Amino acid sequence: MAIQKLNNLIDIKLVIYWLVLTACFLFTPIVSAQDFDTNTAPAKTISNLHIHLLEGMKGGNKLGFQGRFKLLAPIIENSHELDFILKKILGGLWAKLEPEQKKILSDHFHKLSISTYAGWFKKYDNEHFEYIEQKKMPRDYVLVRSQLVRSSGDTVSLDYLLRKDETGWRIINVLADGVSDLALKRVEYRTVLEQKGFNVFIDMLKKKIKIAEEN
Repeated sequence: MAIQKLNNLIDIKLVIYWLVLTACFLFTPIVSAQDFDTNTAPAKTISNLHIHLLEGMKGGNKLGFQGRFKLLAPIIENSHELDFILKKILGGLWAKLEPEQKKILSDHFHKLSISTYAGWFKKYDNEHFEYIEQKKMPRDYVLVRSQLVRSSGDTVSLDYLLRKDETGWRIINVLADGVSDLALKRVEYRTVLEQKGFNVFIDMLKKKIKIAEEN
């Protein structure tokens, strides 16, 4: 019962945190799209990611999934702080894992993260990315807001939360149309790991990787 109450408290704090971030989206001073400087360090991280996503899309079937994976792997590894993200997703559960389990989990999470991009961004139909604004956020984070514009004119908002580590500005969360990838994974991953155990959790990640490959 005490553990359940603690988990509920953690989930409540997570919700409150994202509500605070949402409020910051609305009220933090912004850099307008017209004046947005894509040469700032956080924007360069996003710009480089988008350049390679478009390259993978244009390569499409010619590259195939494995070709796009190979293209994007170093880009995702450099632009995303994947181990930090994984630890944030699992919270206290991470500390309970054995060193070998952490290594296995990290390897699968890295592969899934790259596979997801390679599976999503697989074909090109005159799409392009547009930058909207950049904001300073709590904890010295920075939010870079952008959107993917389809040839039809429809858009998908892609907002990136970044923090600076010893290597530079790196992504720690992605919000697609306002939905936090980290928050979604936190609920799903913790539930499976707590209720079904480590082996079932790894099997789940393997299945997700396979789905991305076949997508």
